[in-house]
Amino acid sequence: MPRFLTLADVTEVLNISMAQAYALVKRGDLPAIKIGGEGKAGQWRVEADQLEAFIARMYERTRAEIEREAASEAAEQQQR
Repeated sequence: MPRFLTLADVTEVLNISMAQAYALVKRGDLPAIKIGGEGKAGQWRVEADQLEAFIARMYERTRAEIEREAASEAAEQQQR
């Protein structure tokens, strides 16, 4: 995998839309750099390592959410 990926590459890897990839970058969830101009003229690039780190964070966030939901369901069942 090359060091830098385009947002189109990111959309392919994550199977998301271009708008979703752009939103991840703009929110700061997925670190990226803008190359070749200011405003809309520039092109976004994401380091492959940053994309892999993002994926790992999403796995951890999902795992924590599942554990919270399971604990909440267990607590509800105990109250019944």
